[in-house]
Amino acid sequence: MIATDTARAVVTALVEAGVSEIVVAPGSRNAPLSFAAYDAAAAGLVRLHTRIDERTAGFLALGLTKNGNRAAVICTSGTAVANLHPAVLEAAHAGLPLVVVTADRPARLRGTNANQTTDQVGVFGPLVATQDASAGLDLHVLRPVHLNVPLDDPLLPDDTWQPDVAPGPAPRPVIPAVMAWLSSGPRTVVVAGDDAGPQARQLAESGGWPLLAEPSSGSRTGATAIRTYRLLLSGELGDRIERVVVCGHPTLSRPVSRLLARDDVTVIDTPTGGVWTERPFPVDERLPVVPHVKEPDGPAWLEEWHAADTTVGRRLDALLAAEPELTPHEVAGAVARALPPGGLLVVGASSPIRDLDLMVPRYEVGRHRKVIANRGLAGIDGTISTAIGAALARPDTTRAFALMGDVTFVHDANGLVIGPGEPVPDLTIVVVNDDGGSIFTMLEQGDAAYDDRFEKLFGTPHGVDLAALCAATRTPHWKVGSSAELDQALASPNGGIEVVEVAVRRDNRRELDARIRALRP
Repeated sequence: MIATDTARAVVTALVEAGVSEIVVAPGSRNAPLSFAAYDAAAAGLVRLHTRIDERTAGFLALGLTKNGNRAAVICTSGTAVANLHPAVLEAAHAGLPLVVVTADRPARLRGTNANQTTDQVGVFGPLVATQDASAGLDLHVLRPVHLNVPLDDPLLPDDTWQPDVAPGPAPRPVIPAVMAWLSSGPRTVVVAGDDAGPQARQLAESGGWPLLAEPSSGSRTGATAIRTYRLLLSGELGDRIERVVVCGHPTLSRPVSRLLARDDVTVIDTPTGGVWTERPFPVDERLPVVPHVKEPDGPAWLEEWHAADTTVGRRLDALLAAEPELTPHEVAGAVARALPPGGLLVVGASSPIRDLDLMVPRYEVGRHRKVIANRGLAGIDGTISTAIGAALARPDTTRAFALMGDVTFVHDANGLVIGPGEPVPDLTIVVVNDDGGSIFTMLEQGDAAYDDRFEKLFGTPHGVDLAALCAATRTPHWKVGSSAELDQALASPNGGIEVVEVAVRRDNRRELDARIRALRP
């Protein structure tokens, strides 16, 4: 029973490395691994999830990992492996220690046209640490790990495994035992991208500097956070910036990208996660940690930003309120307001996270609201599954939301296919439905010069009946059409996974975005 012994050794190594969640996609070649995972779950060592779609399984594991638990995903050989690649790439670029276990055909079949046989060794490329199960396993690393496990017949165990293994701690980053200091003086702002953490907020407060924090930064709290920074950067205040401290992985805003590319601005960089740490903009100084400030600047600089932020915020709210129909920004704002202390919000890529960026209030420090997004590669893949995994990994959350567009929702509709007896979180998925890709209307291809081909190539209306799609998986669905209905739906969860659909316009999105960008203090 070599295959069974190998599989049990692999699962033992997973448990010892702090893996507490295992996601299995069914297959024949991975049967020994599946049986071993089942026995480990029966012994209380891990929580076991099954999904019929490997891409969904991968993103479920990623969501579990992203919210603090360490997870492994197990699949069979062949194309099943390729379907894990999107989640693996996201984990690699976000710096998440996801473990991917792929069953492979035995060595005697490699290089042949045997069924479901391809070259799986190193299939995820150099960005992922590949390990061979036959050569010993080291899973105590802070990056995605691929275990390719060749398994030969017989594939079924002849007994039930009673694991004798002690769960180990999941790997944690080691913070360098050094201090870095910044002087006051230049007109400074702190840019906090994805996963910047509370250190960015603490730095901004210690320096008395404006904090330009993306929703998933983990630092959009406290007295220095600027809600409408994206609009203010294009005005006189933005022109006067002399120094920027960058934390996390900023990806949302072209005004921020333009700021970081300016040759009259000093850019100070701090460490970020992911396999690539080289920034796409010039960096004047790299620090080993987020720095401290010895002497804060005077209050005038921050006060100017606060005054301008208050003025532009009021004008933005008035502009949106004057629209005859509900806007995507108002949907994002309603979700942001509904998120209670201790709550979780998972945000999809494209327009929703950018809309949220303009609408998130300054949350209170220490109230433990968590906003996460897949910004490693900023794809729309697997967003439903990521949200489900993140919610399952945070069982003590007061409320869990996911906010996404209709294309993102349809793209991962398989995430709603959950078998009986599977763990299911309480999660409200808010879908902003404009029947297509509104993000492209705001880019260069949305110009009127391309009207004759825009819908075919970029708008891509799909006409999917989301209510019927939800009904196919017995997922409760509500469609709302006003702010009052939306607020009521957000305030009245029924438990389990439910979908709130909000229909909005797309034909006016480019014009609305232009009016928003034109707002000034």
